[in-house]
Amino acid sequence: MDILRRIDRDAERWLLLIFYVMLVITMAIEVLRREIFSYSSIWGEEIVRYSFIYLAWIGAAAAVKERAHIRIDVVMHYLAPRAKALLYIFGDLVMFAVAIIALYWSFETVHVSAKFGSVTDGLRISKVWFLMAVPAGFALMVWRLLQSFRRDFRSLRDGTPVFEGDKLFD
Repeated sequence: MDILRRIDRDAERWLLLIFYVMLVITMAIEVLRREIFSYSSIWGEEIVRYSFIYLAWIGAAAAVKERAHIRIDVVMHYLAPRAKALLYIFGDLVMFAVAIIALYWSFETVHVSAKFGSVTDGLRISKVWFLMAVPAGFALMVWRLLQSFRRDFRSLRDGTPVFEGDKLFD
């Protein structure tokens, strides 16, 4: 059970770290290859591009978890805890609806790619693996929003202050 809590707490942070390190190392290697050997590979560009895409979608889910998305929260300072919780729940409901719709439609691209067997130009790997970044990101967002609903409804029920966010990295 402890391992599941650690995964729930740190999954996005570790995935962000992995994709960021992969992006930086590959980009550094490709810059050195281009400057020293006057040669670059197409696979390096693809790894950087797809790492960045996964980084963006996992980062979006992490921001949902930590309530770190850009928002105007001046009004929040003047609201009572109950009103603040209701406003957060409303915002999460809107985001949840958008995420469900986007999750559904993002699978269409993955399905078409799988159906026609499209592969990347350099790596010659099925594009499905890279196109899955979008539905995976939205699925993570949906999961984090469900957790947020549970947390906010508990705060609303107990009359405790609503969770207003935390730092993603200390």
